[in-house]
Amino acid sequence: YDSRLEPIRLYGYNVSSTESFTISNNGHTVSMSLLSNMYLDIPPFRYVAAQLHFHWGTLDSPKGSEHCIEGKRFSAELHIVHYNTKYANMAIAMEAADGLAVLGILIETGSFNPAYDKIFSQLTNVKYKGQTVQIPGFNIQDLVPKSLDEYYRYEGSLTTPPCYPSVLWSVFHHPMFISEEQLLVLETALYCSGRNTSAPIEMTNNFRRLQREGDRLVSVSFREGVVLSVVLACALGVLVIISIACWLFHRKKR
Repeated sequence: YDSRLEPIRLYGYNVSSTESFTISNNGHTVSMSLLSNMYLDIPPFRYVAAQLHFHWGTLDSPKGSEHCIEGKRFSAELHIVHYNTKYANMAIAMEAADGLAVLGILIETGSFNPAYDKIFSQLTNVKYKGQTVQIPGFNIQDLVPKSLDEYYRYEGSLTTPPCYPSVLWSVFHHPMFISEEQLLVLETALYCSGRNTSAPIEMTNNFRRLQREGDRLVSVSFREGVVLSVVLACALGVLVIISIACWLFHRKKR
């Protein structure tokens, strides 16, 4: 637990519908470009949003997250990528040790999610590598858990080649939920190959295998275990007091 980790604050994430995002298929994932007035502050730096993208598994093995919590792998994962404003652009920043800050959002199946569907409903328009489509702006914060104060923080790397060790990761403790039908679309709608390929290759299992922690320190911004211990201790304390009171009452009656 690190008490210095403050709640993550997102700026400019509520984008007007008069603006637009571009969704694209790059042959490895589906990504969406973000606006330069979207940013987050992680002192002493400011990081500007660049793009978001997804990682997922397959229909037969729907566990495609790139992070695990206590050994649990989730259905999919969303990454929102930002770069340090001390660098001119993301291409330069990604090669620097302090270049990138990525928000990791774990995704699990549950109820239908209208915010995620703003992207998923467009996947058939970017089925093949190189295809793009524009959509109206919306509140990107709707893709992120409400508890912005509960996350894991560590210094790591990009999960796609060349895997530069340039990322300050913030992985949220609570997952976001999408329906099984929405996950199915993500798992089956896209191809890694171009439209004119005779044998299209399905875009599945686009996650990096788990890496060893090594000497990385993973910090936690919340103290869930401590709170639980306090609650249990209080409950036990009340039971002890009640037990003593009952014993004294029965002794007095004798």
